[in-house]
Amino acid sequence: MTKIFEELLKKRGVSDNFLRPKYRMDLAEKLPDIEVATARIVEAISKKETVLVYGDYDVDGVTASTLMCDCLRMSGVEQVFVMLPDRFIDGYGMGERVVERARELRATLVITVDCGSNNAEVIEELKTQGVDVVVTDHHEIMKEVPKAAVAVVNPKREKKSEVRELCGCGVAFLVMQKMVTLEYISSGQEKWFLDLVLIGTLCDSMVLDEVNRMLSFYGMKVLKKTKRPGLIELLKAARTNKISSETIGFQLGPRLNAGGRMESAEISLKLLMSENHQEANRLAIKLNELNQERRENQRQAISEIEAPEEAVIVVSGKWHEGVLGIIAGRLVEKYHKPAFVLSEVEEGVLKGSGRSFGDFNLAEALKYCESVIIGGGGHAAACGVKIETEKLELFREKVNEYYASLGLAEQEKYLEPQADMVIEDLSEMTLTLMDEIKSLEPFGIGNLEPIFQLKEMEVVRTSKMGTEGQHLRLEVKDVVGRQIKLVAFNAPGAWMNLAKGEKCNVWINLVENEWRGSRNVEGRILRIK
Repeated sequence: MTKIFEELLKKRGVSDNFLRPKYRMDLAEKLPDIEVATARIVEAISKKETVLVYGDYDVDGVTASTLMCDCLRMSGVEQVFVMLPDRFIDGYGMGERVVERARELRATLVITVDCGSNNAEVIEELKTQGVDVVVTDHHEIMKEVPKAAVAVVNPKREKKSEVRELCGCGVAFLVMQKMVTLEYISSGQEKWFLDLVLIGTLCDSMVLDEVNRMLSFYGMKVLKKTKRPGLIELLKAARTNKISSETIGFQLGPRLNAGGRMESAEISLKLLMSENHQEANRLAIKLNELNQERRENQRQAISEIEAPEEAVIVVSGKWHEGVLGIIAGRLVEKYHKPAFVLSEVEEGVLKGSGRSFGDFNLAEALKYCESVIIGGGGHAAACGVKIETEKLELFREKVNEYYASLGLAEQEKYLEPQADMVIEDLSEMTLTLMDEIKSLEPFGIGNLEPIFQLKEMEVVRTSKMGTEGQHLRLEVKDVVGRQIKLVAFNAPGAWMNLAKGEKCNVWINLVENEWRGSRNVEGRILRIK
């Protein structure tokens, strides 16, 4: 073990169990209502009932829907259907259309995944129609547990629980584990679904605590040898054969989300559920095209937005509803300010998303602005909001008034990369260290990719890359002349002006560059000072 990696593990308090976790089958028992929920599934099997799985349009919802559908079929439910909400018609959660669909299918049981905890009225209506509802979800319960539901399998019902940080797909997986325990599914078969759990966990930005680390650790192993045609073809469409957190977060996730953002999440669902490569290839290409369309919409929108003067960015335009949240996130990255991005979805009404960081809580900001908005809600760092078009300026004034009242200072520090270690000697920036870092995969919240600060490095050479010269290639050396190649994509202009011989501090992630069978260690630049 290299000295750097040994020190890194020590600083992070990484245990051997974290590095090499043991696969567990006891976690389902920690979920509330799991016995009631699986008993109702067993009843549906024995009575040959029609079951409707209701999910969500994002990656977590689509992976959870796929997993739950297969779980039910493997358990012996003969008639299983899946319904996903439409972002543009239904919004998040259960709406009236699920009641209509259940009636149309003559379903007697609806099982939700990644939603349902805050849809008491719809669940009550389904009950009056003679339809039982089993909720499996992971979102915070805003009011009270839906009383009309047969079961509400949500780890957030417990203030302290080992499984509290599961994503929606993770909750669905534990239901599958319980069906294995009950001997409705062959032991070991459930492990092949951990690739879906991994993707749902990382793309829904869940904390990689011990439970999520265990599920994701084995999920990586499964994804590397996945038999699922949809994932195989999606990897091909993304032109990548490497499996890493970066692959999932920047290649698979955006493409699976593109369906729900730009057209319909049904495309992503069909891809994951496809059993033949020809169909999967067609769907993967479609998602690739939608993702490209999403990127173009996003790029166009950002180019139209001028540098804001206010502390909180509030902008509106004729932009695609499905990309508003992403645009807000990009504005945060670009200007280091909280941002609201809105678009007129109907005459006289603006709908949008907000993104924040640091000490500016969006949920609290919306409460302060209650008098000027139609509605909204969310979390500290992300929210949705709806306002009357004519009240846009009032909203801008109000939200900036709230920001000013907080007296916040030095908020940009929250966006700056924090180094795990300071490096002055490049001798240990080796393939051995690179392989050791890979053992920490997958990376995410609670287990971030290690950041190294290269201290007092001398610039050897710089060059521009890309069609517009927007990327930077940089080579630096330490005091004894050891060199490392670094790259920055879409680099700020100031970085492009570095001169040969200049001294600088560089914050990097270590990356592996493989070319024609040769492996080299390089750095992905996060910050230069």
